[in-house]
Amino acid sequence: MLTRVTLGDGGRTIELGWQDGASSRFHAMWLRDNALDDKTRSAGNGQRLITILDIPSETRIGAAAIKGEVLEVTFVPEGKTVGFPAGWLCSHVYDCQEARQPGWTGGDIRRWTKAMMQNSVPRAAYTEASRDGNVLRQWLAAVRSYGFAVMDGLPAESGALCKVADLFGYIRETNYGRWFEVRAEVNPNNLAYTNLGLQAHTDNPYRDPVPTLQILACIENTVEGGESSVVDGFAVAAALQAENPEGFRLLCSYPARFEYAGSSGVRLQSKRPMIELGPDGELICIRFNNRSLAPVVDVPFAEMDTYYAAYRRFAELIEDPAFEVTFKLEAGQSFIVDNTRVMHARKAFSGSGKRWLQGCYADKDGLLSTLAAIEHGFKEAAE
Repeated sequence: MLTRVTLGDGGRTIELGWQDGASSRFHAMWLRDNALDDKTRSAGNGQRLITILDIPSETRIGAAAIKGEVLEVTFVPEGKTVGFPAGWLCSHVYDCQEARQPGWTGGDIRRWTKAMMQNSVPRAAYTEASRDGNVLRQWLAAVRSYGFAVMDGLPAESGALCKVADLFGYIRETNYGRWFEVRAEVNPNNLAYTNLGLQAHTDNPYRDPVPTLQILACIENTVEGGESSVVDGFAVAAALQAENPEGFRLLCSYPARFEYAGSSGVRLQSKRPMIELGPDGELICIRFNNRSLAPVVDVPFAEMDTYYAAYRRFAELIEDPAFEVTFKLEAGQSFIVDNTRVMHARKAFSGSGKRWLQGCYADKDGLLSTLAAIEHGFKEAAE
């Protein structure tokens, strides 16, 4: 609840007092640009109807008053009065003194290790998730929080993995097709199509942008070995940062190069850091794939030794069993990973029996949009 309002700097800023004793400052220009009236934003979709150039550059607040749970503001020189709900203002406060360290993550992200997740892998049954919005909400929220989840009860048939993507979004088709086969082949064009073990990795770092989700579904698995495993790249990055801040800085500061040319007519290349931070230091992406790493040429000579030492240590931590959660997919099971965060791997398996998985890519915008819509619906129902 708002308790006081004070204008500052000739009306160019406003300071609000809250019931808990906190205070928050806002700029007049920011408030005007984010006004909630139907002349500024579409009532139908919430999109802004004006440009920044439609707002007078000399905009300031001529008057402000608290009316119940609403802050009423009059902007000059327009003479326009707009109401801002207190709850909306509280959720959009940007006057923060907290200094965030590089590598921070949002409140929805929970980093994990083997000790935390091996016996509590998030999972749901497909039939229940497709019929019950609460089950789907919990499963999608687990993907948002932990970066992976298992789904049981799919039909053990080709193309069934599409049903998982259909729960929240759309498949992202690539040169590998709408989906791709993961089983032993003769003369494969990708090491994923052998019975060799695969180091924990993120997929397709040579794409820009990378597919942000990967789904792998099991149709048949009667081999010895071949377990799947996942590693939280955000947790590994935090461990590296704690023991070697300089190495962490180097892997964030300089781009690696990735490339793929394994198919006729395809030549994919990208240039991005192995550990990517946003401009405000938020940890937003891990790219790690030994098979696709091209020569690193963007690190200065004076720092290349140290960079490679950090790369090696990052790889050692990724291989540390303390970070690895392992499970074996049975026919009709699938799992999804956030390909910007969670690395997946496969243990080697024997030549006897059959191991047939299918994989496809999707993107987080669809998953997060579906989750937000479901959560909004639950919130409205509760109110």
